[in-house]
Amino acid sequence: MKQLKTVMGLAKTEIFTDTQNEIASIAKAFGHPARVAILQHLFKINTCVCGDLVNEIGLAQPTISQHLKELKMLGLIKGNVEGTSVCYCIHKDNWIKMKALINTFLNQDNEANASSCC
Repeated sequence: MKQLKTVMGLAKTEIFTDTQNEIASIAKAFGHPARVAILQHLFKINTCVCGDLVNEIGLAQPTISQHLKELKMLGLIKGNVEGTSVCYCIHKDNWIKMKALINTFLNQDNEANASSCC
């Protein structure tokens, strides 16, 4: 396994493949329970949400906004401006692509030779 090298505290992501970096970004997004809760809520309501996330999740608006920004940068959600607010929903095409990528990663043990090491 390659050892992660750092420069001034930042990971050298360029030494890894695009797929490895993408999987790590997805894992990071799922690494915070607030982002998981936001995604679950968006799936549950199956429509765009325009501001009731603060009440639903129970965190301050700036905190919710930061989590939404992370999910949007990753492409798992999309937002539309409606009046003075931004409404968010699941980006279904990107969600399907993410699931395929993660499934390929998680199912690699099914492809491994059962008689190999350990």
